[in-house]
Amino acid sequence: MSLADHRHALAPLGYLRVAINLGNPVLAQGDANAPRGPSVELGTALAQRLGVQARFSCHDAAASVVAAASDDAWDLAFLAVDPARADRIAFSAPYVEIEGTYLVRNDSPARQVADLDRDGLRIAVGRGAAYDLFLSRELQQATIERADTSAGAITLFDQQQLDAAAGVRQPLQVWAQAHAGHRVLADRFTVIQQAVAAPVTRSAAALQALFAEVEAIKAGPLLGEAFARAGQAVTLVR
Repeated sequence: MSLADHRHALAPLGYLRVAINLGNPVLAQGDANAPRGPSVELGTALAQRLGVQARFSCHDAAASVVAAASDDAWDLAFLAVDPARADRIAFSAPYVEIEGTYLVRNDSPARQVADLDRDGLRIAVGRGAAYDLFLSRELQQATIERADTSAGAITLFDQQQLDAAAGVRQPLQVWAQAHAGHRVLADRFTVIQQAVAAPVTRSAAALQALFAEVEAIKAGPLLGEAFARAGQAVTLVR
């Protein structure tokens, strides 16, 4: 069976509701009126192969996308694979890897990520982001301070003079370049595997067909070209 044979299971309203996380600028750019970037291109391609139109809904954070899954608000999304999400969301194999690391001030004694898991240190994170879920499990001594979004975590770090902001490397580097006196650590605390996501309530056969189509797209040029158009240097997973 082709992907289109699962049209009703995967797009029960007759069109594909695609959730876009604008809080991750590696995957999506623009605004709610005109989203663009790799997530939009991949969602459009999958809708075309399904034989329906894509309709996009935009979110400012991954946590918002995950919460919307419980309300059956989308058919397709692009999220980091994490066991804390597996009760609601089914994931394809990852198609891209991005790094989670820290933004610090130049006068910080931290030279590597391990230096920041110390008693008394405070780290800003975006609530419910993949790196928040990871650090919540892994940090033993440092305290996590949560903002509503990844961008908000940087603001929290800056305004409250926290010790670090955790996040995806690329937007942290952009912020550091625009704000003198800051740097991004060279190493990483995790590799974040981004995947195509669908509600776990979809049939097993439909999910298998969808994720097989993702594998077919990974084998072609679409993803590499989409990230290049977005100006994002990433590690694709073939």
